[in-house]
Amino acid sequence: MTTPRPTTDLSADDARRIALRAQGFVGTADRRAGVRGVLRHLGAVQLDTISVLARSHELIPYARLGAVGRNTVESAYWKDASAVPHAFEYWSHAACILPVEEWPHFAFRRRAYRSRPHWNHALPDGTYDQVIKQLRTEGPLTATELGGAKRTSEWWDWSGTKVAVERALMYGEVVCVERRGWKRVYDLAERAIPDTLLHDELDDTECLRRLVRLAGQSLGVGTRADIADYHRLKAEQVDAVIADSGLVPVTVEGWGKPAWADPAALGTPPRGRHRTTLLSPFDSLIWERARTERIFGFTHRLEAYVPKPKRVYGYFAMPVLAGGRLVGRVDPAREGRTLVARQVTLDGPKAVPAVAQALTEAASWVDCTDVRVERVDAPELREPLAKELTRALG
Repeated sequence: MTTPRPTTDLSADDARRIALRAQGFVGTADRRAGVRGVLRHLGAVQLDTISVLARSHELIPYARLGAVGRNTVESAYWKDASAVPHAFEYWSHAACILPVEEWPHFAFRRRAYRSRPHWNHALPDGTYDQVIKQLRTEGPLTATELGGAKRTSEWWDWSGTKVAVERALMYGEVVCVERRGWKRVYDLAERAIPDTLLHDELDDTECLRRLVRLAGQSLGVGTRADIADYHRLKAEQVDAVIADSGLVPVTVEGWGKPAWADPAALGTPPRGRHRTTLLSPFDSLIWERARTERIFGFTHRLEAYVPKPKRVYGYFAMPVLAGGRLVGRVDPAREGRTLVARQVTLDGPKAVPAVAQALTEAASWVDCTDVRVERVDAPELREPLAKELTRALG
């Protein structure tokens, strides 16, 4: 691919501020748009099974809007009292909540799934058709309500019914319309997706061009790898459409690779108040580790699946964002109405007030009245952190 000569040079700080604003962390959040505004702005909110303070899809709007009600988050993602669908769940960066208006642009992925066998799960004759028939008659239903999710107690040993309904989801015949107790609730796409959006008419090029542009807008500025990773596209798919995506080539100090930016992000310097908050490791600001290191000089790895003796920062260490920088980590837990910081890692004394503020706000959000710190990586900062927490808690 021949990349046009960049017309804009960005410093590393420019790129960092542009990325922060694009992700909703600089300036005053549009609270009128609320959680749905965050979803549309980001284009994808990743789901994950781990729940410590809250599930990751709840932490994403919290990090940007502050103490938004958790029930408000769920109703904003899925159907509210008006029964109008606002989102659907599908495979993007991973399993993600996506704005419902983007349904047509994932036609390329649905076609790809339909065109090849996958999983190598045996599917009993008639099971797929039976699932569709049952949803048409009774839906929306969970896999358990459809006849059972598992054959055995092993988590990977799906029943034929579960295989069938997941296959129907990937094909686009079925949609996950909400999570109930973390179980997917399935319904027919013809009922869950508005008629004007329920089509696969866009060709692959149109779909990819849209998703590349959306990724560029959500990132503000990114390399090809950054842009491809956002919706898990292939590098050659990005190459095929980026010239016509509306993104513009730029150079970024210290990146060493070609980059593209949302032209709107280059128009005005990012200004406004920075958020101070705990971040989910699955937040789209930091979910791509190489980008996080390049932009923030901050190395972070999720250690939930690392054996406990080998963990460095903790089971679900959450980076602390303050002043547009990543200034520390907190591995949280809850005991009754106490938020427990099992391990706190601080980037020097200046990080203490920000970490105390982030902990205090998070505690209030999850209805905790106290914060207890168990371990601080720098022992000399334990007392200053305790004093700041006492002051912040009143």
